[in-house]
Amino acid sequence: MTTSAFIDASEAPPRATGQIKLHGPEAFEGMRKAGKLAADCLDMLIPHVAPGVLTSTLDDLAREFVLAGGGVPACLFYKGYRHTVCTSVNHVVCHGIPGAKALKEGDIVNIDVTVIVDGWHGDTSRMYSVGGVKRKAMRLMDVTYESMMRGIEAIKPGARLGDLGAAIQEHAERQRYSVVEAFCGHGLGRVFHDAPNILHFGRRGQGERLMPGMIFTVEPMINLGRMDVALLADGWTAVTRDRSLSAQYEHSIGITENGVEIFTLARGPAHAAHLRPHGLIGPEGGRAESKSGAAEGPTKCYHGHHERLRQRTMDGYGSSPRDCELHELLLCALIPRSDPTPSRAFSI
Repeated sequence: MTTSAFIDASEAPPRATGQIKLHGPEAFEGMRKAGKLAADCLDMLIPHVAPGVLTSTLDDLAREFVLAGGGVPACLFYKGYRHTVCTSVNHVVCHGIPGAKALKEGDIVNIDVTVIVDGWHGDTSRMYSVGGVKRKAMRLMDVTYESMMRGIEAIKPGARLGDLGAAIQEHAERQRYSVVEAFCGHGLGRVFHDAPNILHFGRRGQGERLMPGMIFTVEPMINLGRMDVALLADGWTAVTRDRSLSAQYEHSIGITENGVEIFTLARGPAHAAHLRPHGLIGPEGGRAESKSGAAEGPTKCYHGHHERLRQRTMDGYGSSPRDCELHELLLCALIPRSDPTPSRAFSI
């Protein structure tokens, strides 16, 4: 692809043409509003993800929230889809359909929502744990989130799409997980699915050059087992062929003159949705209170996150996307662990 494939978004038709749209300040402002509503919707769902809750109930709650917030569910009736969110449980990779399926203790679920606000699309997804989950499931969710943030950190003017994909792939495979190659991120804006395709694997220095004004999603799907997926008969639900667990996180981002802006950062503990069932996040999204009334602050935490992030904060990181990761993770108390030595797999 050459630079002729780029087009000023203000001059482009309101449909996918294969050209990469370069957006201006008005678009970024519109994306902020749409991204905020989408992120707020996922925040709202945190206390409702619990054993016995139907995925259709979560869909109803999301639809009512989006409409009350002045938005429109983008997925509702999109290519025949009849729901507001996708709910992908355990081995479902993506596009799980809400229905009369009750969540069970130990499940992990990805909830993916896209909203339209004043014509702009905000697209985001997040993992949730249902009650207490096994350590391997918690670790998969953590690594998936970290992989997404590493990909976002690689985004800047002049970089290549391959840099983004390589950053995600390298981190996930270092933990002996696999990156799903059958699905990818996409351009976003007034068009739901637009150019370019955002691969979550690749080689550094290859792919289209990144330019200010580009808007797209970063949404890696990471499997505990092999990367292979199968599409079920409903035409939407994708599952792992080996029935292994799968996790996904997603942000909508825009490239600025100096780096990247994340439109779907939550005001609450965005990364911590899957930690709430363990009692480590308070009812308003803050840190849980101890019996004495003081905020709990474990000194030894799950996979060494707390100590690692505290040291990175002390060292200082400016305003990079990794700084956003710090802010999200440090809003919550993380899971205490008996092993005082941080896992080497999470060292940075």
